[in-house]
Amino acid sequence: MLTKPAHKFGEATFAARMASLGPWETAPRLAVAVSGGADSLALTLLADGWARELGGSLLALTVDHGLRAEAAAEAEQVKTWLAAYGIAHRTLRWDGAKPATGLQEAARDARYALLRQTVATEGILHLLLAHHQDDQAETLLQRLTRGSGVDGLAAMSPVVELPELRLLRPLLDVSRADLAGYLRGRGQDWIEDPSNRSDAYQRVRMRKFLQDEGLESARLAATIRSMARARQALEAAVAELSAQAVELFPAGYLRLGPVRLLAAPEEVGLRLLSACCRCISGEADHPHRLEKLERLYADLGGLTGRRSFGGCLIAPVKDGGLLIFREPARQSPPIEVGGPGELVWDNRFRIHLTGEGTGRIGALGADGVAHLRRLGVKLPLPAALVASFPALFDEAGVSEVPQLRYNRCGNVGLRCAGMVFCPPRPLFGFPHRLV
Repeated sequence: MLTKPAHKFGEATFAARMASLGPWETAPRLAVAVSGGADSLALTLLADGWARELGGSLLALTVDHGLRAEAAAEAEQVKTWLAAYGIAHRTLRWDGAKPATGLQEAARDARYALLRQTVATEGILHLLLAHHQDDQAETLLQRLTRGSGVDGLAAMSPVVELPELRLLRPLLDVSRADLAGYLRGRGQDWIEDPSNRSDAYQRVRMRKFLQDEGLESARLAATIRSMARARQALEAAVAELSAQAVELFPAGYLRLGPVRLLAAPEEVGLRLLSACCRCISGEADHPHRLEKLERLYADLGGLTGRRSFGGCLIAPVKDGGLLIFREPARQSPPIEVGGPGELVWDNRFRIHLTGEGTGRIGALGADGVAHLRRLGVKLPLPAALVASFPALFDEAGVSEVPQLRYNRCGNVGLRCAGMVFCPPRPLFGFPHRLV
């Protein structure tokens, strides 16, 4: 086993950063994404030592995207290095066809999907990523070129709360040079990815620009911190406005008070309107285009009919409020089901089925609404909203609509024992954290 020499950045400073991301459970289990580069390898060794001190453990995960012939051998090299420290390691491979365009973005999405799936399967709550201060500076420049606002210029948060785990970035105020120096101090080699020198990638061009202009990442970090504080203030204002202007219903829709919304500062109102639509639509991965959001916001005070926006329908009601609910045309198709079990439909509802038999889960739809009306079922809400509700169907037609508490008399086969609205982007999640 190699010794642990002292270095200006090392175990003690890393432990302080981890403490700031707590509190931690007893004997924490961690996973870390490690490519074999200096950044992720340093993080892996530091995190392993920190976890061992607390009686915990670490699982290192390398993703082989299958894009370079050397990748498989590099993953084996990482495994060999980590084995010398007694660190568990696993290689995850991105199989299947690769897109002809947008390859870098697709590879990133696949990497995160593989990591999240593995960590969740292992029952690990914390996934560590090796983004550092230089990455923050490069991210700031990239987002400037895209015209990003405060949220984008706040760059990466050290903590991101996901439904099944936490993404942690404990190195955001540590330089690339310090991480390489830590490894040299331990006598540990690392892998240089040739793509990190290729001008084909915008991040590499930004890195070279920083070097050529003599811009230090520490100086840009001060700008990022200012933007992060501004983002925190806006998030707090939006949360306060939400408590006054929004009523969220477990059936998967909400009621918005436009008078309070429009009386707030425009930036706060725009953010709340976007948060409402992203929550209800379940389409969290598709941010709204600002110009379209602004047009909708400007029209809210005089809206007289339903408006489609971002996978939602926005409909005025008699008391002056607005209902925001899922746009039926954008909902997922029905899912065939059989026997007991759990499933997620439309990326928004977690459904628990009991009993036996077969059927399907899907939107009630206009035909389902008409059927319930013929049966004399009273609809307490507009028909377009009710049509978007999830329903259980069998051979005889509509079997259950949990949000309406409708269960067809004599239904003794497959049944819905529970249905929970759990959108991927809640109305308000974990706030942005300062580095």
